[in-house]
Amino acid sequence: MISIQGVGVSPGLACGPLYFLHPAENVIRRAAAADSDAEWERFLSAQARTVEQLGILAEQVRQRSGEEAAALLEGHQLLAEDPDLTDGVEARIREQGLGAEAAVMDTGTALAEEFASLDDPYLQARAADVKDVCRRIAACLAGGDGAAAELPGPVILAAEDLSPSETVQLDKTRLLGLITAGGSVNGHTAIMAGTMGIPAVIGAAGIMDAGPEGCEVLLDGGDGVVCVAPDPETKKAFLEKQERQLAQDERMKSLRGQKSVTRDGQSLRICCNIGGPEDVPAVLENDGEGVGLFRSEFLYLGRNDYPDEETQLAAYRQVLSAMKDREVIIRTLDIGADKQIGYFGLPREENPALGNRALRICLARPELFRTQLRALYRASVYGRLGVMFPMVASVWEVRESLAMCEQVKRELRKENLPFSENVQIGVMVETPAAAIMSDRLAQLVDFFSCGTNDLTQYTLACDRQNRELKRFSDPRHPAVLRLLKMVADNAHRHNIRMHICGEMAADLSLTETFLAMGVDELSVSPRFVLPLRQKVRATDLSSCRQSLMEELMTDRL
Repeated sequence: MISIQGVGVSPGLACGPLYFLHPAENVIRRAAAADSDAEWERFLSAQARTVEQLGILAEQVRQRSGEEAAALLEGHQLLAEDPDLTDGVEARIREQGLGAEAAVMDTGTALAEEFASLDDPYLQARAADVKDVCRRIAACLAGGDGAAAELPGPVILAAEDLSPSETVQLDKTRLLGLITAGGSVNGHTAIMAGTMGIPAVIGAAGIMDAGPEGCEVLLDGGDGVVCVAPDPETKKAFLEKQERQLAQDERMKSLRGQKSVTRDGQSLRICCNIGGPEDVPAVLENDGEGVGLFRSEFLYLGRNDYPDEETQLAAYRQVLSAMKDREVIIRTLDIGADKQIGYFGLPREENPALGNRALRICLARPELFRTQLRALYRASVYGRLGVMFPMVASVWEVRESLAMCEQVKRELRKENLPFSENVQIGVMVETPAAAIMSDRLAQLVDFFSCGTNDLTQYTLACDRQNRELKRFSDPRHPAVLRLLKMVADNAHRHNIRMHICGEMAADLSLTETFLAMGVDELSVSPRFVLPLRQKVRATDLSSCRQSLMEELMTDRL
């Protein structure tokens, strides 16, 4: 038996065969380029494809692993277009005569070395992100698509190191645990392993030489211990510990079918965020009480042209039919900012988070909006449909959107196409303007859904993709909490529902806070449903509601 002490970065126990993942060999052409203009155009094309690929991957990862994992890839999108990277590549192509592949990799190496030389451990760890992005662009130049490594079956994967995007793309159904010889606790690979719920140990020096591929390995992601070819006594103790953990997991599963209600009788609906029909089985498996957010933009990603009405109808119908009597709330198109699609032809913006995105695009392109609304209303006969508009800032935007809904309904009646008259309409509260105007907006719609990621970003003026601002971007900031309380109060004053669908919804330390505010529904990734239900059922608000609200609204010094 060989025992290796590493650093546990994602708790959990795993036992299984060892599988080694070796980096792909990329041969970079170093010869002088014959045509610098052509190489520069090749780079720009590969850069654009990389940004789009990362956007598609971010939406897929968001459903499987949540917002933090998706935010990593959205951050990589920004890195791929970073002026330092772009300018460095252009200089190496035009001034040094390098081919695009060599220019990208040399620029990436230089930028990574700059990060690695800094004193801040977090910034040092960003070197891996730069290298990862440059490898992706180089792969695009070579005709690749940055696809995930194929795992042979349920294995414990070992590698010298893994890039952040390699980690988030790994097939969790075939991955029992993760071990790296290198890595950093501040690195995105370590952070993502925890977010994805994969037992992981980093800094396990010697793991690549510890035994033959296929030999048995025990991994403790909490203590950071890896045992290769364990002796019977060690394995027995490990399996007993694993049994205790499995028993805890089974107790969690017993909550399926139970009501999400506090000890003193306050109910809270716990629904799920999805990106497409393929995510519905996870909703049902985890007993989600509905779909609180269907990100419809996933239907527009990975295509060369806009999805037509029938294509959208098929996807919406599939989800509504599968969810049967459980409500499905579909967000209308939310493209722009970090989600860019080439065929939309959106101009480059200096500040895309404050630019042409989401409902603004739909109102500026009514035919695009009309096609989606027609598909949504036609799908409404297959289940309980709710539709919500993202990135609202003004009452007139909602009025104009509702007018478009009425126009679509008139068209469908004229064409004798069936639709439900009971479609619920909601507004996403993601801007301080929408929160402040929520008393007026509540008179127009059936529910509010607070997107807390953007609401925090816009309220605190902190780019949520800039991890250097993490200490300043506090979702618990009293300003954010006061806005949420204002929205809840205005919603209930006008007898409509108030939901939260942002990353904060899954934070168990905030569940009591949301209950005290009177939030009606939380929408989270499917894996968070049962832990949230357990928290709700263990809570008694009757004795602490007033003190909790006072604490909520007080600035934490």
